[in-house]
Amino acid sequence: MLIVLIALFAVAAVSPLLFRLLGRGTFYILGAAPALGFAWLLLNFGSFINARQDAASGMPHAPPSLTIPWIPSLQVELAFRIDALSAVLCLLVLGVGALVLFYCARYFKNQDAHIGTFGAQLLAFAGAMFGLVTADDLILMFIFWELTTVLSYLLIGFSRTRIFARRSALNALMVTTFGGLVMLVGLVMLGHAAGTYRISEIMESAGALAASGTFIDVAIGLILIGAMSKSALIPFHFWLPGAMAAPTPVSAYLHAAAMVKAGVYLVARLAPGFSTTAYWDAMVLGLGLATMLVGGWQALRQTDLKLVLAYGTISQLGFLILVIGLGNANAALAGLAMMMAHGFFKATLFLVVGIIDHKAGTRDLRVLSGLRRRAPLLFTIAAIAAASMAGLPPLFGFVAKESVYEVLVQEASTRGVWGVVLLSGVVLGAAMTFAYSARWLWGGFATKKNMLDTAFRKIPFLLVAPPLVLTGATVFFAFFPGVLEAAFAPYAGLYPPAGHPIHLGLWHGFTPALGLSAIGIAVGVALFAGNRAVSRFQHAVPALVDAERGYKKLVAAIDDLAIWLTGRTQRGSLGFYLSVILVVALLGPTLTAILLVTPAPGNFILFDTPAQLAVGLAMIIGAIGAVRADRRFLAVLMVSVVGYGMAMIFALQGAPDVALTQLLVETIVLVAFVLALRALPVRLWTGNPSGRRVLRALIGIGFGAAMMYIAATAMASRVAEPVSLAFPDLAYIGGAGKNIVNVTLVDIRAWDTFGELTVLAAAATGVASLIFVRGRGDRALRAADVESGSVDHGSEAIDTTRHGAAALSTARDFAASASTAWLVAGRTLAPERRSITFEVVTRLIFHSVLLFSVYLLLAGHNTPGGGFAGGLLAGLALTIRYLAGGRVELAEATPVSPGTLMGAGLALAALTGAVPLFFGGQVFQSAVFEFALPLFGEHKFVSSTFFDIGVYLIVVGLVIDVLRSLGSEIDERSEGRSPTDMHDLPDTNPTGTGR
Repeated sequence: MLIVLIALFAVAAVSPLLFRLLGRGTFYILGAAPALGFAWLLLNFGSFINARQDAASGMPHAPPSLTIPWIPSLQVELAFRIDALSAVLCLLVLGVGALVLFYCARYFKNQDAHIGTFGAQLLAFAGAMFGLVTADDLILMFIFWELTTVLSYLLIGFSRTRIFARRSALNALMVTTFGGLVMLVGLVMLGHAAGTYRISEIMESAGALAASGTFIDVAIGLILIGAMSKSALIPFHFWLPGAMAAPTPVSAYLHAAAMVKAGVYLVARLAPGFSTTAYWDAMVLGLGLATMLVGGWQALRQTDLKLVLAYGTISQLGFLILVIGLGNANAALAGLAMMMAHGFFKATLFLVVGIIDHKAGTRDLRVLSGLRRRAPLLFTIAAIAAASMAGLPPLFGFVAKESVYEVLVQEASTRGVWGVVLLSGVVLGAAMTFAYSARWLWGGFATKKNMLDTAFRKIPFLLVAPPLVLTGATVFFAFFPGVLEAAFAPYAGLYPPAGHPIHLGLWHGFTPALGLSAIGIAVGVALFAGNRAVSRFQHAVPALVDAERGYKKLVAAIDDLAIWLTGRTQRGSLGFYLSVILVVALLGPTLTAILLVTPAPGNFILFDTPAQLAVGLAMIIGAIGAVRADRRFLAVLMVSVVGYGMAMIFALQGAPDVALTQLLVETIVLVAFVLALRALPVRLWTGNPSGRRVLRALIGIGFGAAMMYIAATAMASRVAEPVSLAFPDLAYIGGAGKNIVNVTLVDIRAWDTFGELTVLAAAATGVASLIFVRGRGDRALRAADVESGSVDHGSEAIDTTRHGAAALSTARDFAASASTAWLVAGRTLAPERRSITFEVVTRLIFHSVLLFSVYLLLAGHNTPGGGFAGGLLAGLALTIRYLAGGRVELAEATPVSPGTLMGAGLALAALTGAVPLFFGGQVFQSAVFEFALPLFGEHKFVSSTFFDIGVYLIVVGLVIDVLRSLGSEIDERSEGRSPTDMHDLPDTNPTGTGR
């Protein structure tokens, strides 16, 4: 079974590529996957249905099962099991799925957009449903359950340019996701109460669990909410008609044979053990009957052939859940028969509607006319399927309905009034089923008075073959129902016997069930014959409960609340957001520390050395200066003073590696701030009263003081040795390095670092794209394409003093010189934007800084440095080159786009983690290589260095992203502007380089 599951998803994964090569013919290949699974199912069907259903999975003759450990600590396993119920559902999932995919090969055209994606999603849905009905673990079943929800959302919204399709897909997603999340709570409660999440084990002890009390009653009730939402029972039924916006093959599969059967399957799975719980009858029988009647009533008033079937599906889903939920052996047999019959005729009818829509161009039954003469084969197929849906003999729909009547007649004698209500309601629902079946067939194929025959193109046989096969099954099993009864009997055997056993058959004599069929058909004929009077009555009677309108009002109320709340919290002020974060972070831990008994820290030491005092005072002055600054550039400088001071504190405390990282990070952040400030106003606090600065300062001081106190309290509360004491030995012995910080990042906690790298790359991509980047550098200008002195020309005022004129003259001489330029693209800058001194210094130090960054990368395992520090230093080297030569120089210096660098770094880090698996190791396990080189002596190389190289590449890519988004893009947009347009150039450009 695992091979079938993997094959379905594997073929789905490669199908978009196959569609590019083979076009719509790929649907035949996709259909072959479930078809082969169906053949495997038939070959092994005897072993599935003849297994002892009450046996544990390890017992002889037990249903075939497979268990793969997944999350042992949470008791979650990849557990699969096929018993009689799963096997019957798999017949529909795989058999109908294969036929629908074959049908798609002629339903779609090669020119249709996104058919490759559609095919992949439809086949993946078949895989998800197969996994759902074979899963023997509650959590695994829920994962497949939600996977069907996501895939149905994508399939319903296939016509993404139609707002109705998108809205319908979203409605289906929200309703079924809500039900799924509620169900998850019930599943967890059930698994907790049972002590296991294995479904087979839970069902073995279901009787004792069901009698245990309210906890299980609530758990089953929550699970049933999920089943009702998926199978479109009242009040969740409104999403299914909207889902008809999907292509017809989706309706034929998801809404006739697969997705909506998930809820029916779940009820059938739980019914043998939990049908006696407190809320079962009200939710399953009551809502099932109400859904059957409401769906049938709504189907009678539809004019779209597809909507008639949609509301008919709602009606019969209620019917199915009602019958299966009765909770006895006869009902189980009749319910599975009805479910199989429904899959046959409803999938057929949807496929027929697809053909009519394709060939006639409309589904409006008021417009269609004369199709019976123009498409006799299609009419025959449709008539048989509609007759089976209406419960007419000699078809399998009649056989299944007769068995249901027999069950309900017995229930009426044992359940009293409630049993009579169920029987009467089902007869009325069956009458409406006959009426809308007849209306559908008449509307689609009859010749209307005073109407010309609808134009109808020839139908290819391969398009009509799938519904023809399903129709053949409807006829065949009517005359040989024993084949299916043998398949259903093992599941029915899970229930205790109830009354006289029933059997599937086309003729049982003149029985009460036959009389009820005759009554239902007679009332149905009357409803169809008097359709105009019925229609007038329907329009005259107001809807007592409109679930869809209630849903829309609820969503609108949530939207209004969101708008109101967003307007009061999302003000567009970073200062406000930061204040909220700091206040919450201040009050939460502080109140906890006050309310709980915590040891007070003692033995305060203000400073260890005079140097610490000096640095601390400088940081305080910087913080005060940042608060009092009235210009953005000055405020940034003051904040940087605090950051550099922190780096000094780290260094004085004996943490050179952390100090180096802090120093480089602070420098990069300073550069990013300065570049960004060029697009912002010069002054701070515009329009803000000075009192707000004081309040923000107090919040900042309070937060800092609270964090200091909490840290001191935590240290005073320690009762065990710090874990950090073991890190030196762990780093040297386990990671083969002396730099504890670096070894921790790339070896001991490599998983954490890899996650942070992934987040960093994603955040860099998103932020840079949101700011300015339209395409990461592949379009950047190169020096050969730029005229000398043209870049940034006129974007800054020219110094007219004698000294400025001399500097400008020297710059122009350099630009006009035929000798090699100091920088590759320096000549492209406008003369007034160049600083020759800066260019010379850059030429002198660039390569040295870059080499030193490589040294930090390679030496970081044992000495201060590492990939992060090395990448930051390499980024600073590129920053210097950009400041000296401008955006064209940056493009010359970085021919590889930052996205490529970050992707390569992330791939290298991932590869470092995966390679050890091929040698029998663990993910991210390091290997140490010791070797000797002539003249260089003994050396030791650790494989985690490759992980560090990945970190290096990601950091370099991030810095280039910052330079191109906040630097090059702003430069390009500012070219040709007047000096007054560049808000902050006098403050952010003290060197006069323009960078």
